[in-house]
Amino acid sequence: MDMGRESRWEKDAMTVEVVFALVTAVALAAAVFAVALALSLVFGISGSARKGVLAGGALLGATGGVWRLVRVLRRFDEQRRMGR
Repeated sequence: MDMGRESRWEKDAMTVEVVFALVTAVALAAAVFAVALALSLVFGISGSARKGVLAGGALLGATGGVWRLVRVLRRFDEQRRMGR
C-alpha cells in the first residue's frame, strides 16, 4: 500500500466536506443579508440609510460565511488528523 497517500474514500470525504462547508457558508451569508433586507423593508428605511443597512448586512453576511467556511474545514482537518 501507499503509505502517506490518501485513499479514494479520504478524497471523497474531503470533497464532500468542502462542498458542505461552501453550501452552509453561502446559506449563512444569505440568511444574514436577508435579515438586513427584511429589517430595511419592515421599518421603511429608504435612501442612504437603506444602502448603509444593506451594505452592513452584506458585510456581516460575508464575514459570517467566511467564519463558517473556516470553522467547518478546520474541524474536519482536526478530526482527520485524529483518525476519525
